Amino acid sequence: MGYYIISGAGSGIGRAIAIKLSSNGNNVILIGRKEGKLTETMALLTKGNHLYFVADVTDIERLNAVAKRMEGLEIDAIIANAGLGGENYWGLNDRWAEIINTNLTGTYNFVNTFLSNLKTADKAKHIIITSSVLARLGVANYSAYCASKAGLLGLMRAWAVQYAPANILVNAICPGWVDTDMANDGLQGIADNIGISKQAFYDIAMKRVPLGRMSKPEEIADLVNYLVNQSSITGQALDINCGSVMNS
Repeated sequence: MGYYIISGAGSGIGRAIAIKLSSNGNNVILIGRKEGKLTETMALLTKGNHLYFVADVTDIERLNAVAKRMEGLEIDAIIANAGLGGENYWGLNDRWAEIINTNLTGTYNFVNTFLSNLKTADKAKHIIITSSVLARLGVANYSAYCASKAGLLGLMRAWAVQYAPANILVNAICPGWVDTDMANDGLQGIADNIGISKQAFYDIAMKRVPLGRMSKPEEIADLVNYLVNQSSITGQALDINCGSVMNS
């Protein structure tokens, strides 16, 4: 049995994905920037043999060092989940480069670093990319985040065509509001900017969501679990956002 390698596995959606996959007896490899968070995730994993490595997806040298330590390990799926959120503003302290380098270039780095491990067997393999509902929508002062998440969809489609001959299926998920630290920080930041409480802005935001709530990280993990266990869906951006965007 191969491994499922997950970036951004120390918290939120990445942690939920790791827990879900391990509960089915799969082996997982956790990648993240903070060792403490990774060990917390490791403690929640059940069946299977699991590993973790501290690495930032913007650091190609470190990713290559991890890859060397993984020589000979077969990977069944690369789950590129690491990302940064928040606002950015033009000027000396603009976070544009930081967000683009992590969300878009970091995904490119992460997948390419471990791609050779994915090509070691004949069965269908998978690349799953965490994009966002904000690949579909615009939000003021989120230009870097929106651009990076939209860029991931273009990257996904290119890879889906490129790697189809190798029986590698490439898909993206587009979550809406998910109850994670990143989302809650985003709620607080927007609320602060418009001068209302976090709860007040949450109420406003949920009025635009037909189901009237955030998704749970475990719900996102269920979709990822489905995608890595199928062999006909590729090149798709799958929306999971409680109805906040409905694409025909």
